[in-house]
Amino acid sequence: MRAIIYNEFGGAEVLHHGHTDKPEPAPGEVRVKVVTVGVNPLDYKRRYGWVEQFYPTTFPAVPGLEFAGTVDALGEGVSEWAVGDEVFGWTRTGAYAEYAIAGDIVAKPAELSFAVAATLPVAGETAQRVLDQLGLKEGETLLLHGAAGAVGQVAVQLAVALGATVIGTASPANHDFLRTLGAVPVAYGDGLADRVRAAAPQGIDAVFDAAGHDALPLSIELRGGTTERIVTIADTRAEEYGVPFSAGGTPPEAVRAGLAAQARLAVEGRLAVPVAETFPLAEAAKAQELSEAGHVRGKLIIEI
Repeated sequence: MRAIIYNEFGGAEVLHHGHTDKPEPAPGEVRVKVVTVGVNPLDYKRRYGWVEQFYPTTFPAVPGLEFAGTVDALGEGVSEWAVGDEVFGWTRTGAYAEYAIAGDIVAKPAELSFAVAATLPVAGETAQRVLDQLGLKEGETLLLHGAAGAVGQVAVQLAVALGATVIGTASPANHDFLRTLGAVPVAYGDGLADRVRAAAPQGIDAVFDAAGHDALPLSIELRGGTTERIVTIADTRAEEYGVPFSAGGTPPEAVRAGLAAQARLAVEGRLAVPVAETFPLAEAAKAQELSEAGHVRGKLIIEI
């Protein structure tokens, strides 16, 4: 099968478009034919070897966590799925490939395109997990770094639905867009603390760092010097600051239930992550370079 493969850590140049063996489903496993893949910042961070303590790599490696596609083969004992079922979720063997072994998956609603379905698993699970860790409640104020990214957009929509006020950092070009999601946008960069205080004179109750870029010291300052109720998914130096780095741990049944619920919201038009750009599999390195450069509004998608 065609796949993107890398055999060492490094820049996008280590990614190669080639061929590898099609994975065979073991008992209890499901193989899927991948149609679309969501590109995430974690993909390039894993490629560099920056997050080995959370996501260890075995070479040769196929990147990619989330996909939408169809069930292609069933391992012994699988009865809840049938060949041809349209599904989306996570893979165990890497999504930048024609075929993959599925991880947690749910049925794809017929009304949801494969491209849109591939925007939801990582962003949806991550956003919900961190908001749960923060214990965000109605009436509270959340500072969200990186609000215009895919995870940030979902987090804004879920937090606003809770009845929280969201102060979202982003480049000025994304401010009008964030307002349509219900966030109060502020520009990052020098003077950010003052801009946040002006936008939220009531103070900040919790901080969700989806951006990195040394946002944690400022976040601690804005929380009055405490590290309580600050969570990052982007700064691997979090431990130095005494801040939790969130990297999974949600029970599989909760992951699947959350993804199914978010799919329903997407079908109803109440949750959206726009597709920023699509790439063929052979241009996966270009997609990762664009992701690494930042400033992408929405989701980058690879079509197999």
